[in-house]
Amino acid sequence: MIGWGTLIRLCLVNAAIGGLAALPVNLFNRLMTVELSWPALLPGLLVALHYGVQLTRPAWGHRSDVKGGRTVFILGGLVLVSLGVIGSAYGILVASGAPMMALAVWIVSYTAIGMGIGAAGTSFLALLAAASGSRKGAAATLAWLFLIAGAIAASIGTGIALEPYSAERLLVIVSIVCAIACVVALLATLGVEQHVPPTTMDPATPLRDALRQTWADPAARQFTGFVFLSILAFYLSELILEPFAGHIHGLSPEDSTKLSGGKDGAALLGMIGAGVLSHFRFGSLRIWAIAGCLISATGLLALAAGLPLVPATVVLGLGNGLFVVGAIGSMMQLAAAHQDATGTRMGIFGAAQAVAAGLAGLIATGMLDLARFVASDAHAYASVFTLEAVLFLAAAVMAARIMARPDDLKNATMVPGE
Repeated sequence: MIGWGTLIRLCLVNAAIGGLAALPVNLFNRLMTVELSWPALLPGLLVALHYGVQLTRPAWGHRSDVKGGRTVFILGGLVLVSLGVIGSAYGILVASGAPMMALAVWIVSYTAIGMGIGAAGTSFLALLAAASGSRKGAAATLAWLFLIAGAIAASIGTGIALEPYSAERLLVIVSIVCAIACVVALLATLGVEQHVPPTTMDPATPLRDALRQTWADPAARQFTGFVFLSILAFYLSELILEPFAGHIHGLSPEDSTKLSGGKDGAALLGMIGAGVLSHFRFGSLRIWAIAGCLISATGLLALAAGLPLVPATVVLGLGNGLFVVGAIGSMMQLAAAHQDATGTRMGIFGAAQAVAAGLAGLIATGMLDLARFVASDAHAYASVFTLEAVLFLAAAVMAARIMARPDDLKNATMVPGE
């Protein structure tokens, strides 16, 4: 088991992943929809593509279980993500003069982003679960705190550096961000894997058998369903928040990017608050998941009702942060309960998350384009936000039914902050 300092350093990998992943789903989406005037469905399809490619996550997780050697896949995956992000920025640069070329570049780039995130993200979580010993809850909280922090740094930093905006400047800034992310990941993983105990899964176990064994566990099946529903709700507004800020509230690209960073900042505060309270035995993973869903729904209904943009976005971010602590902490617990299949379980949960996130992008952007044909822009965005709120309320009900209560966890697991 590694020490706290090394654990914190390892979680910098998730900051690098979060920073790179934030650009395609936030800034690039807004630039395609507003500045380039492409249909919102286009970035929705591209993001769905990058999530669809992440169906390979169980294969990456299974490989971690049977062979180890996760560091090379973390670093290689991040290099692939970086190439995809830079390629996407280049596509934006050439889109005005060569739209078909830009489309081809985007398809290749988003495929690379999805493959890289699948390899790096799953391998990182498998390494984290193996290296954190009995501190699974705390490790999960740290990992996602760093993920949000990376997204904040990339969003706000890129937004500031983009002033004044130009496609040429975008390409330069994005390349610098990618280089920083790769260096951070390299430093974060140095020497960590040598302290990790070897995996216990039989190296001859086929992927199909490992998946069948995991799916035979009722708790794993039910939690996979919760992951799908809650992540569908979580990501439904991801691709439309910045266009909403531009179309309805008139924010510039720099300011809408900062708004996304502000939402992530509120999520970070929610995660820290839940972690601190859990350390003093106040609350539980189940409570944070339910409360996060309910508060997120409140923020979305406020956006739909036309209430002030910043306060409503902050409420949404706060709820998202509480939800992440409850849901991801429970995911780490369930995966770590089977030491010989931690990576495979992480892969299955990650695949469910990827399918839900990709489907959310298609539903949100397709619904938005359709609603804008028959109603005003404000009503079109409100319809998507309302649907997302309903899904969050359904996820809260599901969490209350299937997630373990504190008494069920006394002798088995830990909560964030322990």
